[in-house]
Amino acid sequence: MRFVLFALFLCLVTYGTYAQSPNRDAPLEITADETLEWLRGEQRFVARGNALAVQGGSSVAAQVLTADYADTPENGMQISIVTAEGRVVITSDSSQAYGDRAVYNLAAGQAVITGSNLRMVSPDQAVTARDRFEYFVEAGRLNAVGNAVVIRPNPKGGQDRIRADVLSAVFGNNAAGERVLQTMEAKGNVVITTPTEQARGDYGIYRASSNKAELRGGVEITRGPNILKGERAEVDLTTNVSTIFAADGTRTGSGSGRVRGVFFPGSEERTP
Repeated sequence: MRFVLFALFLCLVTYGTYAQSPNRDAPLEITADETLEWLRGEQRFVARGNALAVQGGSSVAAQVLTADYADTPENGMQISIVTAEGRVVITSDSSQAYGDRAVYNLAAGQAVITGSNLRMVSPDQAVTARDRFEYFVEAGRLNAVGNAVVIRPNPKGGQDRIRADVLSAVFGNNAAGERVLQTMEAKGNVVITTPTEQARGDYGIYRASSNKAELRGGVEITRGPNILKGERAEVDLTTNVSTIFAADGTRTGSGSGRVRGVFFPGSEERTP
């Protein structure tokens, strides 16, 4: 009975660390306050009542945990879909994901978490979304959909916040073989807020290797009462230096395509 896929599911949705995790060979323990059922006719396993699946440093907690499977002479028992429902908490090492429902479709290689208070928390960032989290296993991509927000500490103190209609993070392996963030795309109503300024645009991309973000489309940067406007901007989240650019001639629309700035003398002395 391949209950180990519960742990596979939880690791995948917490930033896809399973392939590098030592937990995969550890024993798996499933407990529940009420029942642990094997429904052979429905080809399903169900754990009910504060159900908890633990393997190594990873766990899935929910009111109900369900695994649907197929049983064939050629391949034996193969679990196809794993579902966690009711006060879902997915923990992997020092990261947690919270939602009301989580589904991992093994055939599609996709995990989805939904709920009224979606959030993922790790030591270096917190992610929230209104609609859902989606994790695509093969691509190593995590989407936060609907008023998505990422909050990370700023190297110089305070916090950086990235908000968009959709945030898409791509993960890869570093030199130590650990799964780490590489890039994050922000689509629709993008707002990047640092301790000293706020930048807005239609589209943004953050690259972890440089700790820089690029904004495109109707870009506006405000620092206190001062305002910069253009078509593209680069924001260095380490130095808090922003550079704004005019249109490059390939975009169409109204306006002169020139950058524009409005500055108020003495305002920098009042801006933190």
